[in-house]
Amino acid sequence: MDLSHLHLLLNHFPTVGMVVGLGLFLFSLLLKSDDLKRASLVIFVGIALLAIPTFVTGNAAQSVICQAKPDDPCADPNVSKARIEAHEGAALQGLAAMVVLGAFAWLGLWQYRRMSRVAAWNLAVILLLALATFGLMANAANIGGEIRHPEIRDVPWNLTYDQTVAPMGRLGREAGLFVTGKTWMWPACETLHFIGLSLLIGVVLAIDLRMLGVMKNVSFPSLHRLLPWAILGFGLNTVTGMAFFLGLPTQYTGNIAFYWKLVLVLLAGTNALFLTMLDGAWDLRVGEDASFTLKFVAGSALVLWVGVMYFGSMLPFIGNSF
Repeated sequence: MDLSHLHLLLNHFPTVGMVVGLGLFLFSLLLKSDDLKRASLVIFVGIALLAIPTFVTGNAAQSVICQAKPDDPCADPNVSKARIEAHEGAALQGLAAMVVLGAFAWLGLWQYRRMSRVAAWNLAVILLLALATFGLMANAANIGGEIRHPEIRDVPWNLTYDQTVAPMGRLGREAGLFVTGKTWMWPACETLHFIGLSLLIGVVLAIDLRMLGVMKNVSFPSLHRLLPWAILGFGLNTVTGMAFFLGLPTQYTGNIAFYWKLVLVLLAGTNALFLTMLDGAWDLRVGEDASFTLKFVAGSALVLWVGVMYFGSMLPFIGNSF
């Protein structure tokens, strides 16, 4: 099993998951059910996390299916490189919308924890984003199916790129060229990446240390209000990290350290989601000691984020990148 198999396994989740999540969200609005709303928001956050490895493994799948240099046609004449590039561009649009949707969905879960409801304006934003994301994900999935299935193509496979693909089809390639072509872009992304990391680790460290027994004179609800800053840092790291990947994808697709980092990021993101919804942590008052479960969650979060930073730093050494 290689990364192309992983891409085939994962690429169903964004589309099918959006059908489930959007349907459940609409159903929750109809029934005015807070429990269903929370369940749909959890699904949106989970899909947003899974959409990241789905996208990055797509480059590895392309190298396997196409087996050609970037500017050359695919070795297999039955494989349409134009559609591969169109699929990548459509997937990038879907990923961007999905990440934004996931951010607002998490914000809704945070609002529910603090106010026992999701703000009406946020529900409206989530609905609009969910509808747009579903359309973009469905489009990406349809184009992806056309790569190896000529029976569903509406035009012959051998037509040129300009004849078959809209200008947005090369969005991923153009974004990558922008990142590497502008001398200021990479340093700017590096700066924002470390700012985001500082925000994220700073808040997570304070919250986890409280659950491990440090700063017992501070209640958990007081620290909980800092979580949006951590999510903002996570968002900055996601956006800048994807910019790095789009700029030099070959530096990452064959790098084992990058995939270990990605796995740890997904686990740490799940840990943060669990922390947002955990009732026991919310009830932790001044002077109280956390339960063993809470301490395990806090300790595992610290281990996961240290692992993320370690493998991020080891990209040039373990994977021979850069």
